[in-house]
Amino acid sequence: MPPGYAYSSTSPLDVNDVVTEVQLLPGSALVEAARHARSAQKAWAAVPAPVRGQVIGNIGRLVTANFESLARLVTREIGKPLKEARGEVQEIVDTCEFFLGEGRRLYGQTVPSEMADKQLFTFRNPVGVAAIITAGNFPVAVPSWYIVPALLCGNTVVWKPAEYSAASAQAFYDVFTAAGLPEGVLNIVFSDGEQTFDGLEQALQERLVDKVGFTGSTAVGVRIGELCGRHLQTPCLELGGKNPMVVTEDADLDLAVQGALFAGFGSAGQRCTSLGTVIAHESVRAEFLRRFVEATENAVVGDPAEDVLFGPLLDEKFAAGFERSLDAIQGHHSVHGSSGLGRVTKDNPRKGFVGDPEHGLYYHPTIVDGVRPDDVLFLEETFGPIVGVTAYTDLDQAIELGNRPGYGLSCAIYTTDANKAFRFRAGIGAGMVSVNNSTSGAEAHLPFGGNGKSGNGSRQSGMWVLDQFTRWQSMNWDYSGSLQKAQMDTVEIEADLEFRLR
Repeated sequence: MPPGYAYSSTSPLDVNDVVTEVQLLPGSALVEAARHARSAQKAWAAVPAPVRGQVIGNIGRLVTANFESLARLVTREIGKPLKEARGEVQEIVDTCEFFLGEGRRLYGQTVPSEMADKQLFTFRNPVGVAAIITAGNFPVAVPSWYIVPALLCGNTVVWKPAEYSAASAQAFYDVFTAAGLPEGVLNIVFSDGEQTFDGLEQALQERLVDKVGFTGSTAVGVRIGELCGRHLQTPCLELGGKNPMVVTEDADLDLAVQGALFAGFGSAGQRCTSLGTVIAHESVRAEFLRRFVEATENAVVGDPAEDVLFGPLLDEKFAAGFERSLDAIQGHHSVHGSSGLGRVTKDNPRKGFVGDPEHGLYYHPTIVDGVRPDDVLFLEETFGPIVGVTAYTDLDQAIELGNRPGYGLSCAIYTTDANKAFRFRAGIGAGMVSVNNSTSGAEAHLPFGGNGKSGNGSRQSGMWVLDQFTRWQSMNWDYSGSLQKAQMDTVEIEADLEFRLR
């Protein structure tokens, strides 16, 4: 591969702490990796699926053996609280455990034919080579959602992780390859965004890539979707979110506050499923807001190695983006929180902060009341610790407000009325609905994904992701000894049957 240039992945806990340094390679490196994957794919697909499942099981056991060191590396490199980092590593284990069993359940069907002496079958075939591009806010869990099922199904993979989580990505790759994957089955390429796009474009032109999976921003997802469309491919796109939480007049407000606190500020609001706007019924809005503000002011923020709600932002580029979101606060908004606004520093301290904020990318949690349906803060993903609040009068209006931003990833409703819960589910455009729970959270055996600006309807996790990494093939086997012409002959068969039944 041609030489690239050096990139230093620094810790958001202390931007002077270089976690690792990698070479960011040109687009040609991705093309070469795709060629390597292509050469290994047929042999890997020929390995019986249950045996591929055993390799996935080996991966899960190796991750378990290296559990704590991997979690602590994630915390150091991206600033995720250690409890959340451990949960992320557990997600890999859960995914491996689920797909270990799927190695024995890559079922097709035996289908009855409309003709005599003829049998119909369906089979799942691997797509071939998958190019997977992932963000760094979940540097090990989300890649496993793509890579584990892709490998299980008999595909080979070229993986481009986020450069700002390069150390976590390398550790993930090392664990996977140590589990018994043959050479060329899983390939890692570090590159910047534009070079990755150029390499992907060339690999698609040369028909080296058969499936693209991407987790990241909606803007980049649009570009990847357009590129894949030119080659008649449907990518798996998991994009941004502006996830609403509806608090009804009959809700348990303390529970709703707990959900809003975790969904809005967990991982410093840097999840695709983070809470965007609380849509509270007008009769409970003031009381909910009072309790939410109080809980936020009392929440512990700081060193992610300690017991904190959230730590720093991921990287300096995300800190800059979040500050642009703060610039969207307008005169008709009411900003709540006595601790401050913007970056936490010695001159702009936060009450109860844990650790030394001076060299880290720490920000105050921010609640903005009075957001309106046309506000930037209502319509656009903010990707940081900020939550908007607005009111509604009836459930139809709440659903309309929840759908207005055009994202459709996750949502939540807090209610003790089953009728409201099911009406909300039927009307909201999100791919994932929580009742009396957070907008954030996923389980390895449930479909994950969104609609609208949150994705193209593809789903990850569970048995549903198998349709991303396999193609259905049908086969008909005629053992009648004569040419049967399906619908043309069935007309005669049906006419004969009708005659006999008279």
